[in-house]
This record gives sequence, structure tokens and C-alpha cells, in this order.
Amino acid sequence: MTIHLMAKSKIAITALTVLAGFLASASAGAQNYPVTAAQKQTANQVAQKGVPLSELSPNAPDRYTVKSGDTLWAISALFLKSPWRWPELWGMNLNDIKNPHLIYPGQQLELDRQNGMATLRVKGGTESSPDGTPIGTVHVSPRTRYETLADAALPTLNSSLIEAFLVEPMVMDELGLKSAPRIVANQETRVLLTRGDRAYARGPNGSPLLDDQAQLQQFRIFRNATPLKDPGTGEILGYEAQYVGKATLVASESSTEVAEKDGTVSTAIVPASIDIVAAKEEMRIGDRMFPEPPRQLRTYTPHAPNGKADGRIVSVYGSAVVNAAQNQVVAINRGTRDGIEPGHVMAILKDGTRVIDKSDDARPLMKLPNERNGLLMVFRTFERVSYALILDIKDGVRVGDRLTSPR
Repeated sequence: MTIHLMAKSKIAITALTVLAGFLASASAGAQNYPVTAAQKQTANQVAQKGVPLSELSPNAPDRYTVKSGDTLWAISALFLKSPWRWPELWGMNLNDIKNPHLIYPGQQLELDRQNGMATLRVKGGTESSPDGTPIGTVHVSPRTRYETLADAALPTLNSSLIEAFLVEPMVMDELGLKSAPRIVANQETRVLLTRGDRAYARGPNGSPLLDDQAQLQQFRIFRNATPLKDPGTGEILGYEAQYVGKATLVASESSTEVAEKDGTVSTAIVPASIDIVAAKEEMRIGDRMFPEPPRQLRTYTPHAPNGKADGRIVSVYGSAVVNAAQNQVVAINRGTRDGIEPGHVMAILKDGTRVIDKSDDARPLMKLPNERNGLLMVFRTFERVSYALILDIKDGVRVGDRLTSPR
């Protein structure tokens, strides 16, 4: 016997979630992810009349069945020339899909072209899960296996591309770097530390590192703070610290009296004790420690920045080279103070080369126009720097390349 239970929409994990927190904690719980008023307005407008055929991708299929492994970005790119314009994709099937966050493998999307406009609909006109059951229905059978519709919902992007970057790296200013606790010693004169080792740390500028919390204090450990310089001005925008591991604070920093050989008594520092609980790389004396931030579920709704947007690529993360390829992460010279937010999509421009006009006897110097080379999407922001994923490119991306609005 099978029992049908109507489930609230809140149990479904949104398709616009890059599953960083969810993968780290399967029990993190469902979230209610918002659609902005502007996005909903756009969808409503498109729902009334459709999308002009000129806005469709040249290879847009008449019919497409959503499959496991698809992403919202990939489906948008399949039907539209501009994948970040997902509200229009939603608006094309607003009558059939009431919630744009809920798109599942097994749904069949059909493209209808009439009178110069296009609409997109789910075959049969209903929202359904892979087995054809209306969304919001969960099948519970007398067996040990349990599944929810949330497991099948599509993410915006392939989460594996940016999972690591949600906790690493960290960008800070020079003062923040100098004021962080640091590893000062280890046991048995070891040079390098790894998981399971005991080490010792001190707080910054004479402030002791104290275990004064009700629960265990976790720290991330970083090293090699590399300056991030603006390609245009040369200004240092921040320092990128390399993540190497995690530690738990075991005992507070304190002091003790020590008897000297001449009979006098002096005061010695007793550093805090830490245990290394995770290691990406081996750690060493001098590495800096920062409190572990609270775990969060993050959402990424691809959209163009409001108004004029520009910027430059500062660096390619995790690489000493200046070139980046598709699906690599880059730092850009714009952050929260510039209005940049997660989900912003920007176009990458390839700098036009300088050439001599050999057809002119005067041989004047020419600067060819900058050409659009691809797209990137911001997924993590700091005050003056952000990290972005290169979504698609035609040619190699270089440090210093310019960024602009994708419209």
C-alpha cells in the first residue's frame, strides 16, 4: 500500500541553491529562497506575451527533458541567448511552473513559437516530479528507504566547482592579518604539523587567546597572505590568505612563574593549546588563525548588476599563471562597497591589441576594439574584492582583463 502525503513547498530545497552548506550538513533544513520583485515583474511581463524569437538561442530545441546533472544556468543557456535572464525563462512557463526554484529531472519542457514570440511550457500543463506526481506530493511506502523531492531539485550551477572556495580563501586588510592569533610552537621540535598534532598558539598584540566560550572554539588556519593589487592603479585591495587546515582550541593562554638558576623568579607565557583537526596542507609556526564562521546555506540567483558596471580581473586563484580557463575562479577588483553581490553576472572583455595600419603611408598606431570573451558570476564578496566563477569563454582570460555589464 502507498500513502500519498501532501508536502508543504518549504520542504523543497530551491534549485537556486549552490549546495555548500547542504552538502556539509544534510540536516541543515529547508530554506525559503526569495525571488526579487523585479525578477517577478519581469516574469509576469514575459508570461503575458512571451519572449521575442530574436532572444532565443539559435539552437533552442522544440522539446527538452530535464535530466539529472542539469543546472538552471545550463537550461537557461539552452533556450535563451543570455543565461542570466532566468526570470524570462520562468515567465515563459509561468502558467505551468508556479515556483521557479522547483525544476526537476523528468520534466519535459516544450517550446512554442507563434507570431514572432516564444513561450515555454511543461508538457501536460502541470508541475510534476520525475514519476509524474504533482509537485508537493511525497510517496511513503512501507520500506526503509526515504527520499524527498529536495534531493532531485536542480542547482543553479555545478556545486563542485566552487564548494572549496566557500570556506577558502579569505581576504583581509593588513591590520586584520596582523591582529590574528598565530601558531608559535609545536611538540617535539617538529617543523610541520598535520591532522592529530598538538600545537601552541598566542593571541595578537599581547591579548591572550582564551577558551572562554560555552562550546568548542574552532579556527581556520591560513598562511602566505598575498597582496591583491588593482591592475589599473596598483593599489593593494586586500591580502589573500591561503587556507591550510583547521584547529580546535583546547586550553587558554596564561602565564606562570619560573625559577631561574640564580634563584630569582620570572614570569613566563604559557601559550594556548590547540589540536589540528583537519589539514589541507601541512602547517607551521607563524601560520595565522581565524574563528570558524557559522555554516550557511548560500543562494545564487544569476542576474546583471543594476546600472553601469565595470571592473578588472585581479588574479587567478590557486595558480601562479596569469591565464584562466573555463570553470576557474578569479578575483576581481570590485566588492560590497561597489554594490557587488553574489549572483552578479559580468561580461569579460578581451583587450584589443595595438597594431600598425600598414595600409596608411603614415603608419599610424591603432588600438583594436575590446571584444566580449565570455561571462563570469560572482559567488563570494569582500569589501573591495570578490571571487567569481568563469562560466564560459571563447579564449583564455588574463589578469587585467576588463569586466562590464552583460547586457
